[in-house]
Amino acid sequence: MSCIKEPTMSVLRACTVGTVIAMSTLLAGCVSPQHSLEPDFGRAVRNNIAAQVAEPEARYDRSVDPASNGTRSVAAVRRYESGQVIAPQAQSTSQVAGSSGGGGGPPAGGSSK
Repeated sequence: MSCIKEPTMSVLRACTVGTVIAMSTLLAGCVSPQHSLEPDFGRAVRNNIAAQVAEPEARYDRSVDPASNGTRSVAAVRRYESGQVIAPQAQSTSQVAGSSGGGGGPPAGGSSK
């Protein structure tokens, strides 16, 4: 008399079916998709990246350097080094460029054309 009980056919059949389903699910993950992407897929991203990359050897058409005043520059550096920096003037919103301080509409009392 044996202490180990033999599995019935229904248990063996359920294990076989479960194994087949599990193996087919795993095998389906190895199949490559049949559709392909458009040839220009990702072009916008590549263009945006290229637009944000600085050209290390950029050439500019400007033949003349921007004007500067060497005397004023030296004086500014000396004031900075000696701690005598000229403080900027305080401005309020009504003093900046004659703005009315409103949104994007026409100035007060005017009309848009």
